[in-house]
Amino acid sequence: MTDQQLEPEWLFNPGVVLLRDVATAVLHLSAVGDLDAFTLPYPPGAQRALDALVLQCLRNGATPPAGVPEMMRWARARPLSSWPLDQLPVDLFDAADRLIDQGSGEPAQLCHELAVPGYGDSTGRQYDRLVIHEALRACRAMSSPESYTAFRRLLVTQPVLTEDDWAEISCDLFLDPVRFLVEEIYAPVPAGFRRDGSYLCCHRCLTLLHPVSDTEWWCERDQCRHQGPAPHGRELVATEVGELRQLRKPLRLFVTGPGHAETALEGELRALGLTVEMWPNFDSYDVRVTFPDGHVWAVDVKDWAHPAFLGRSATAVRAEPPYDEACWVVPEFRVRARRDYLDSYARERGARAGGLRLLSDRQLVWAARLRLSGDRGPAASIGPLHVGVDEPSGPGRRATGTRSADNMTPAEDAG
Repeated sequence: MTDQQLEPEWLFNPGVVLLRDVATAVLHLSAVGDLDAFTLPYPPGAQRALDALVLQCLRNGATPPAGVPEMMRWARARPLSSWPLDQLPVDLFDAADRLIDQGSGEPAQLCHELAVPGYGDSTGRQYDRLVIHEALRACRAMSSPESYTAFRRLLVTQPVLTEDDWAEISCDLFLDPVRFLVEEIYAPVPAGFRRDGSYLCCHRCLTLLHPVSDTEWWCERDQCRHQGPAPHGRELVATEVGELRQLRKPLRLFVTGPGHAETALEGELRALGLTVEMWPNFDSYDVRVTFPDGHVWAVDVKDWAHPAFLGRSATAVRAEPPYDEACWVVPEFRVRARRDYLDSYARERGARAGGLRLLSDRQLVWAARLRLSGDRGPAASIGPLHVGVDEPSGPGRRATGTRSADNMTPAEDAG
């Protein structure tokens, strides 16, 4: 789903502005293999970010980076909370927040969310939104919501295509309205993904793994790394699979990754006996859940690295198709990795969100189980906290009531 952007006051904090400039420079330079051997001058944005960082370090009595290569090393080695920026809001970043992943040297998802213009609006975010909007336009023109659903599933389930895979999807009639997009968004795989003549896919998220040493592989998806070393999936021998294609990185990062969380939630809810519709009404929201009594939940799945950015982007879920309750959901691993994730979201959530709650996927499934068991109390609800005159229930909601304390765990809710 497209995230509408707001601009909170802390986003204009001098330290945050500087980090946004550095994050933008990191993304621009990430394709450069050897910065020490890079032909000067550096891109103007990178030089401006370095100049601002050096000036801030000197003001604070800290040793500044000696040049752009060292600034990039800072981005990889130093947590943002340890940078000598004395005006950063307290607790905005924690010890795990870096601009570049330590293991692979690739820009972290947080780096993409910080990059400007507009937080969370890096070049990659612009690209993924453009592709989704074009798919929506094409499928609406053909009055074919099935084609849009097939397109979204393709991006989630087949981020890598062999020549045989390519031939198979070329015969899928549902994809005809978006054929021009499919041909654009799958690009030949660079040789850097290959080791000893073979490529290796992650068994969990299906994307190609990056070889980071003679024996180790790295998965670019945050959730996979949180769960431990990437399990080896399909091994693709270059001489056997022909030309290998993969989704362009912005789509792998911002569509395929969250899409796995959406489809996993779909599977769990269907297993409970619920009726589940994915991306209804041309992606008004991600998951529409209908209970046996006709009660409807609308769920949007988000997978952002930083909860404050997510909180400030919160807006009420679209009204059509109609529903009784709605919420946003984040993968459980985000909450486990950052214990203040749900609280931070709630603090930064603006009034236009209408009290929209954020739950982990575990909390949502637990609430569904309770409701199916006959529970009609707050623990079996996903709606806003307290709905009344001062806090509208939001569009699309057909019934309201008292809600459980925001961000409770399933155990606390049950208690």
